[in-house]
Amino acid sequence: MNLAELKPGVHAVITDLSKTDRMVNKRLRDLGVTAGTLICLRSVMPLGGPCCFESCGECIGIRRAEAETIDVECDTHWKSL
Repeated sequence: MNLAELKPGVHAVITDLSKTDRMVNKRLRDLGVTAGTLICLRSVMPLGGPCCFESCGECIGIRRAEAETIDVECDTHWKSL
């Protein structure tokens, strides 16, 4: 599953960032977002707009196409956080 497929408010763990663009990958690492990081999708803008997610106590916006390259693993335990 990828980040763009999550429902808003659902928590997941990032499993793979290797398919992201080099610059996006660097930006995410600079913000502390790496494989194994807990992430929560906050909102997805309509009409193919960007996604907003929360990780490491920060809200981060990225293009939907970039969110589709970030693999995550959803766990029912994280939904209650």
